[in-house]
Amino acid sequence: MARALFDSERGYYTRHIKTVGARGDFSTSATLSPALGQAIARWLKSEAQLQPQVRHIIEIGAGDGSLMQTVRKALGWWARLRFAFHIVETSPVLRQEQQKKLGGQVAWHTDLETALAAAGGHAFIYHNELLDAFPATLVQWSGAEQRWLEVWVPEQLHPHAIDAAHFSALRHTAFADRQRCELHPSVRDWLHQWTPHWKAGAMLTIDYGDDFPRLYHRRPNGTLRAYLLHQRLTGADIYANPGRQDITADINFTDYTAWLRELGLAQASQQTLAEFLHAHAAPAGLTDPDGAGTAFKCFVHRRQACAS
Repeated sequence: MARALFDSERGYYTRHIKTVGARGDFSTSATLSPALGQAIARWLKSEAQLQPQVRHIIEIGAGDGSLMQTVRKALGWWARLRFAFHIVETSPVLRQEQQKKLGGQVAWHTDLETALAAAGGHAFIYHNELLDAFPATLVQWSGAEQRWLEVWVPEQLHPHAIDAAHFSALRHTAFADRQRCELHPSVRDWLHQWTPHWKAGAMLTIDYGDDFPRLYHRRPNGTLRAYLLHQRLTGADIYANPGRQDITADINFTDYTAWLRELGLAQASQQTLAEFLHAHAAPAGLTDPDGAGTAFKCFVHRRQACAS
């Protein structure tokens, strides 16, 4: 999955993604409606009241730039003057799309550590549909052996070498035979890389997923799938067209919040996307109770500056 998405020569995000939205392989909540950007702007203003010393805003994985564009507009001219804006983007193709929309209004970085250094460690951070693009490790429950096995490509089952202490699925033994789950050691490693550089601010996480084990209710094949020209692909089709289609998996928020807690980050809130939009007075648009409004979850974590 890492090679298919991020290989420097043939990866989907590095070379073959054209854009996000109607003309791309998939859409995000930010490309479907301005409501999300407007709500994030209101969230940023409320966080700035709690930590007025924070003067930098960082978006990670900004897609085609639509979300940052809406956020900046919704903040208003006075707040735009108050903040410095940054985008962390690893895709050269998407960075070009973002620069067309945002020009010199934003500073670009290839990793969050560099962006935080530019912000002196004090920043408000947000990311929308970022974590689901991290490479996942696929495991399958063997009822006969009473253990989890890793799924290799081409599909073969092998013993895994992952520490079960950090992954709730690996500690669960009540699944039916052949149940599949996705693990995200890549997300955990990423959090450990940059959080030591974050001194103050707040982070908004928006992504699709659920708590464990509810995430896999009636999902015996797990959540791994691919998207090509807005078509959802599952099963063997996930392995077709490597480097030319998006591959994604839902996020296990039981694990994600546990990792952040271990790193000393205080969780301030957990809401559905519909609840987040309602709480920040965004206009209706993404609040369908049967759609993205509940499939997506929003988490806010804070880091307070240490008193001198």
